[in-house]
Amino acid sequence: MTRDILNGEDFKLGLFSPNCSGGLAVTKIPERWSASWEDNLALAKAAEAAGIDFLLPIARFIGYKGDTNFHGSVLDPIAWAAGLIASTKRINVFSTIHTAFNNPMVVAKQMATIDQMGGGGRAGLNVVAGWNLPEYEALGAPMPEAHDDRYGFAAEWLDIIDKAWGAEAKFQYDGKFYQLKDSESEPKPQGGRVPILNAGSSEQGRDFAAHYSDFAFTIIPDAETGKGIAAAMKESARANYNRNVGVLTLSHVVCRPTRSEAEDYLAYYAEENADWGAVDYLMSLQGLHAQSFTPEMLETMRSRFASGHGSLPLVGTPEDVAEQIRAVSDAGFDGMTLAFVDYTGEVTQFGREVMPILERMGVRKPRV
Repeated sequence: MTRDILNGEDFKLGLFSPNCSGGLAVTKIPERWSASWEDNLALAKAAEAAGIDFLLPIARFIGYKGDTNFHGSVLDPIAWAAGLIASTKRINVFSTIHTAFNNPMVVAKQMATIDQMGGGGRAGLNVVAGWNLPEYEALGAPMPEAHDDRYGFAAEWLDIIDKAWGAEAKFQYDGKFYQLKDSESEPKPQGGRVPILNAGSSEQGRDFAAHYSDFAFTIIPDAETGKGIAAAMKESARANYNRNVGVLTLSHVVCRPTRSEAEDYLAYYAEENADWGAVDYLMSLQGLHAQSFTPEMLETMRSRFASGHGSLPLVGTPEDVAEQIRAVSDAGFDGMTLAFVDYTGEVTQFGREVMPILERMGVRKPRV
């Protein structure tokens, strides 16, 4: 049975960044994630068997240097989503799209096609308003100097997507960034729309997600701090836009039979064999061109960037990991993404050992 990604009855669990070489682990270990199509196809089927709700890719166009050129090899999110949704039966599959590099009318048709390929109701759209100046330069696209202008552009972009999916006849659009004449788009997604996700940790990013998205995706330093972040984002959506928005965060998992084994493996890949050149370059980009992290967070998170791209670490036994996920659920979040060093093998273990604990805790409903 397909899980309804938009319902509020279950704490959602997804996998993040498996289409990118290395996943979220900025490491030099030889067994690091390849992000090959074969590995992603096997992962999607393993994730579906484990009860994972959704798959979420990253859109990336150049790597992050270092010894491994972290994220230097990336499967295109639209093609990746189409292949995976056609090869699975229940899991939801998102496509991650940069508004600056993709025409909204083309994306509207691509997403409606993927939705149809999955039987309807399983496709999702993750909207990126833009943050990485070297990618703009590599693609020959001008990057707006004002942070807010990126979100103004993205707002028009999403408005056009909604019109393409909702209009029964040809429509016109006269905006600041787009002017369209006699536009039309068929087919439409099932139900007229696919779920929209948007990541943002800056004030503008969180406001944009509250205004336009079904799910807001944000980084937190810990579950306790996240409690206030989740509450504020939901209240902003209700008070300012009369909307209910789900809030998600991201994590990376190291789960082993004992806590010491988990900590030893974390040290192996994220300390002894971290790609520090890529870590420092990635952190410099976050500090210079994005507002996903405060300067204080950046100063204290170098090791977390190595182990999981700055995401929340979930480390320990299956019971430890389940308790840490429950803490995020109790903090008011509606779900979270997971990342692993070996996605396929570790998500199978997660489904076998952690999911039953989450069901006993009441964090997850038993699978049917």
